[in-house]
Amino acid sequence: MPDGDAALSMSVTPESQAAESAAMATGPEALESGPRDARRLTAHGRAELAKAIVGQKAFIDQLLAVLLCGGHALIEGVPGIAKTLAVKALARICRLDFQRVQCTPDLMPADILGSNIFNLAAGSFSLHRGPIFTDFLLVDEVNRMPPRTQAALLESMEERQVTIDGVRHGLSGFFTVFATQNPVEFEGTYPLPEAQLDRFLLKIRIGYPDADHEVEILERYQSGRDPHDLDRLGLVAVEADLLTAARRETAAVRVEPALLTYISTIVRRTRDWPSLTLGASPRATVFLMMAAKAFAALNGRNYLIPDDVKAAAYSVLRHRLLVRPEADLEGISPDRVVADILAAVEVPK
Repeated sequence: MPDGDAALSMSVTPESQAAESAAMATGPEALESGPRDARRLTAHGRAELAKAIVGQKAFIDQLLAVLLCGGHALIEGVPGIAKTLAVKALARICRLDFQRVQCTPDLMPADILGSNIFNLAAGSFSLHRGPIFTDFLLVDEVNRMPPRTQAALLESMEERQVTIDGVRHGLSGFFTVFATQNPVEFEGTYPLPEAQLDRFLLKIRIGYPDADHEVEILERYQSGRDPHDLDRLGLVAVEADLLTAARRETAAVRVEPALLTYISTIVRRTRDWPSLTLGASPRATVFLMMAAKAFAALNGRNYLIPDDVKAAAYSVLRHRLLVRPEADLEGISPDRVVADILAAVEVPK
């Protein structure tokens, strides 16, 4: 994977810099008239996740953006940096059900979806529901899942329903897939096809904590605090209907026509960029607008600014771009292409 190790070793990423700019652009007048429920959910989520996760502000904000959009996330990072813990804690904070699937090369679709089992006493078949019937589904090491089982996720991610023995079953309105993958280990893996990658709203890269945060992690363990024991951490859940209200406010964030053109231009430039063989789809255009609106809501604004688009562009586009082999050899990565495109496209006044 191009520049994977370099990206993981960086404490400051391009999207985190853009997110800081978007946050600084929020004034007191915007907070007064901004989306109150989204702001409450964000502030509460940040405070409660900090009880389990040390640092990783950009990662937490991107998780919250996925939550506000109702999309799915692909989380990439080396083992042991709290990917699973963050999603599990977020489900607890939002009062949502959580299930985890550990992917292996022999995992079958029925292991995730479930199957019909014959009940001898009743003389009929009954549905044994798999872990996909939940709100938050963590698919750990998704690239170890065989292609047939990967394909079983497609319908659920796009339609929020599954088909078992020809019968369709609806999923939760909050159904969200958080899939993780290890960027430095490829033996026994099956790279995700472009069709499935395109269904993820964001590809979130999470790196190592900085020195101060790593010392704080040690201090927490030394004091007897176990971050995996969520009951003892005292996580406080939000009101049951706050997430629904926050999503409604996020969808209502105002986007001026000039910014619609700005978003479209950024995505269209990927389709004829010289170092790419594949650009982003029209779905990416929609997802970029959705994610940018989520970043606006995270910062307490009910209107979009260009910095929101820049903050969302890397994580929305990086998994949708295929770099030419010759450009890959020169060290050109999808993130670098996104940075070059953002620099080339004129920012609306």
